[in-house]
Amino acid sequence: MQNPICWFELPVIDIERAARFYEEVFAISLRRESCGGHPLAVFPYEAPQPSGALVQMPQLEPRNNGTLVYLNGGEDLNLVLERIRSAGGEVMMEKTSIGEDIGHIALFLDSEGNRVGLHSLH
Repeated sequence: MQNPICWFELPVIDIERAARFYEEVFAISLRRESCGGHPLAVFPYEAPQPSGALVQMPQLEPRNNGTLVYLNGGEDLNLVLERIRSAGGEVMMEKTSIGEDIGHIALFLDSEGNRVGLHSLH
């Protein structure tokens, strides 16, 4: 097994609000789908790379203290952190070095209350 990660789901209360938040923060378009009658907003990806989705289900609740998913922060974490603030999110941890060869991380709360990480080599 080369990469054990294949898929992630972030629970949301309002799928459209959450999708707009992530689209604004990352300057991307999420694909709206339905699975088992539950709305999803899928992050863009190129197969066979792993991806994930925002999912709205009554039995799932956003969390700020559980499993932590790190998303690709791109070339400039500070730019993404500015977008998070302007989109209504909350930065929990500013850009922090985790080692010269490993890069930088930051943490934020999204529009739904999920704690999410960012990673960048720069």
